[in-house]
Amino acid sequence: MSVKIRLQRHGKKQKPFYWIVAADARSKRDGKYLEKLGTYNPNTNPATIDLNIDQAVQWLHNGAQPTDTARAILSYKGALMKHHLDGGVRKGALTQEQADAKLAKWLEDKAGKVTAKKEGLTKAQEAAKVKALKAEKEANEKRAAAAVEAAKVEEVAEEVAVEETVAEETPEVVAEVAVEETPAAEEAVAEVVAEEAPAAEETPAAEEASEETEA
Repeated sequence: MSVKIRLQRHGKKQKPFYWIVAADARSKRDGKYLEKLGTYNPNTNPATIDLNIDQAVQWLHNGAQPTDTARAILSYKGALMKHHLDGGVRKGALTQEQADAKLAKWLEDKAGKVTAKKEGLTKAQEAAKVKALKAEKEANEKRAAAAVEAAKVEEVAEEVAVEETVAEETPEVVAEVAVEETPAAEEAVAEVVAEEAPAAEETPAAEEASEETEA
């Protein structure tokens, strides 16, 4: 019986979640399997992988062939490295202690790379967040400045409208004042003329009195 190590799809629509299984190569992709070896969640960054390395290596020893995606996952978690080192131990090229030490060092280096990637992603996310906040702040400041400018323009427009209204009403007021003051001025002139008229009439009488005195 030919055995494959492959992924079996689970999860929701557009949010897949996979089981890593050892299954008969003739069975359907999501059909029956021989053993569940772990899980793979691609919805996180980086992807979350939970794998039973010893069981996966045992199936590799028994001739199971991983699919391309499964092979990448086994390589990422060190299962292929352990399978390779176990082959060296069987051939006598390595002792079990040397193989275990090499595998431990490889896993430590891999964990350091994963941690560095996570830290880089965290810093990138924080930088993107700071950039977004800065952009939002600038946008708010621009909106506030635009609102102040619009208020100033509206205030100037109101002042201009008031000045135009005053300018339109001023000639009418002046005309009304002129109309009201004209009769009073005429009356004042008439009174002055009336007061001065008798003096003008008395002048001939004074001249006659002067003539009589001389005679």
